Amino acid sequence: MRTVGLFEAKQKLSELVERARDGEKIGITRRGELAAVLVPVPATPKGILKDIFKDIEKIRERAKPGRRLNVKDLIEDGRT
Repeated sequence: MRTVGLFEAKQKLSELVERARDGEKIGITRRGELAAVLVPVPATPKGILKDIFKDIEKIRERAKPGRRLNVKDLIEDGRT
């Protein structure tokens, strides 16, 4: 893991974020001590996104005009 000082990190933030996105872990030090680490965001499997969109569609179906939603029903939907 490469480390950079906080001042340098502020100056090169865009570059460091790009490098982290490409898979590199970058430590940021403050007064010589490690204060933070930039790491890449894990990829989200497409299956998970499909499930999320299905859940959104269920909620939209229930929210058709003239139909009232209540919090209890939404909570129960989230448990299935």
